[in-house]
Amino acid sequence: MDRLRSIFAEPGGVEHPLGIVGYGAATAPSIGTGTPALDIPLASAVTEVWTTGRPVTTGSGGGITFGHDGDYAFCAGAVPPSPRYAPGVRDAYLRAFGALADLGYPYVFRMWNFVGRINAANADGLETYRDFCRGRAEAFESSPLPLDTLPAATGVGAHLPGIGFCLLARREPGHVAVENHRQVPAYRYPARYGPRPPSFARASRLPGGPVLISGTASILGHRTVHAGELASQCRTTLDNLATLAPDLRSLQAVKVYVRHATDVQAVRRWCAPVFGGEVAYFTTDLCRSDLLVEIEGMAPATAPAGVG
Repeated sequence: MDRLRSIFAEPGGVEHPLGIVGYGAATAPSIGTGTPALDIPLASAVTEVWTTGRPVTTGSGGGITFGHDGDYAFCAGAVPPSPRYAPGVRDAYLRAFGALADLGYPYVFRMWNFVGRINAANADGLETYRDFCRGRAEAFESSPLPLDTLPAATGVGAHLPGIGFCLLARREPGHVAVENHRQVPAYRYPARYGPRPPSFARASRLPGGPVLISGTASILGHRTVHAGELASQCRTTLDNLATLAPDLRSLQAVKVYVRHATDVQAVRRWCAPVFGGEVAYFTTDLCRSDLLVEIEGMAPATAPAGVG
């Protein structure tokens, strides 16, 4: 059985942390060395620790911090505030990919991206998220890693300018990209969504292990549905999740991102009877200005995952 898991806890209470994401930073996204850490300004007391329970070797260099245990690696980096993000995103991602290649963990299966001013325009009038997607796509094209199987990913806002990202990778191949038949694969989105489509799969299934589900929202086909209708968007989001993991009560590491603080309590009421485990809630902007809620999670190995 795969031992990879996410725990919402203080790092000192977790033996052998592979990587840590703290969501309560008061500064722009930044990385910490020693135990690999990414600090994200989301004004939340939640700290997430990834671990397998095995001893971890850590290191840093070139603006990248990492930890690895022989099977898995956690890697994190940050891009400083910029009027145009694509070049910085491309370079930071390539440094992360290079570090993983040197360490011998070439198979990236999960990414998280926290993008400050995600819906605002850059210096050229392009939405920051679309600017980010262009840089990420360029990094994928130049990567030393075998990225023919796209990873699962989440892309949401941060409360201050700059971009923080972290990813998980494996030493051995075998993870499978999972799509949702209710949605067009993100990498096939039409040009209306930007110069380069988002580069991710709806989920990643690990061999003999869990299914890590990407940030999921009220999108059918490639279009946002129920704009401005919180209850309908939440229902559609949960339906999309259930397509990937039919037993939603089994989901672990559930994170719910809500655009407006005034909507959080309503979203909690709708989610409480659906999920069986601990759920972390965050208030932040999302990758489309008409999306109100986004949810991610990890289905255990025993739970089937739908495919597109």
